Amino acid sequence: MLDEAKQAVTDRAVTEMASRLDVGDWTEKEKVVLTCRMLAMENHSETLAGQITVRCADGTFLTTPLAVAFDEVEPRHVIRMDDSLRVLEGVGMPNPAVRFHLWVYRRRPDVQSIVHTHPPYVSTLSMTGQPLRVAHMDATPFFDDCAFLKEWPGLPIADDEGEIISSALGKCRSILLAHHGFLAATSSVEETAYLSMLIERAARNQIMAQTMGPVTELNPVLAKESHDFLLQPSIVKASFAMFARRVLRQAPQALKDEA
Repeated sequence: MLDEAKQAVTDRAVTEMASRLDVGDWTEKEKVVLTCRMLAMENHSETLAGQITVRCADGTFLTTPLAVAFDEVEPRHVIRMDDSLRVLEGVGMPNPAVRFHLWVYRRRPDVQSIVHTHPPYVSTLSMTGQPLRVAHMDATPFFDDCAFLKEWPGLPIADDEGEIISSALGKCRSILLAHHGFLAATSSVEETAYLSMLIERAARNQIMAQTMGPVTELNPVLAKESHDFLLQPSIVKASFAMFARRVLRQAPQALKDEA
């Protein structure tokens, strides 16, 4: 039916999406693997830099071992650690930089999953001293929700860096770290992965647009409306499932049983 009020159309779409979208069915360990693989497809894993962590109900954390690249992670690689980075299950050691994740978890009880990487376009933008700008619909999930740390505090493996980064993040879901990369910290693996995929595209588009002329940001009211819609749980989970299916088409054995 045409000529409906926008809110009525939106409400109906949200209701239908909650029951009709394919959101997949994976364990937390499998979601870690899928997140690593989808980020690798977007060039988030060019060096040892980059980590993923997931907070478990018992206060432990899932992560992947140092020196196992995102594009080779399988369920057998996922390790469980405590809040002192001691390995409780699995083989290998956590990346020492996950220490600063623990500062975020301490400050933010709502955060259940964190990704930190140095993808090419985010890293390039971070070198300019400019924050991420919301000038396109696809960037609206970051509207008023992406903090900016203007100064690099140094290699983030000690408490000072963790305190600085977690403080700068504030209540936001993500942060652009100057001369460094980004961090996404949300209430689920799916949402953290979703924002991690989107921020590299947003940075790429911003850099490309700036070669053409001044970037014009979106109307704040409309940007907020789009932010809230695109972060609907059903959209987040369906987007994660879409990226996951792409991973599994390219690497059908990614979720193979542990040896």
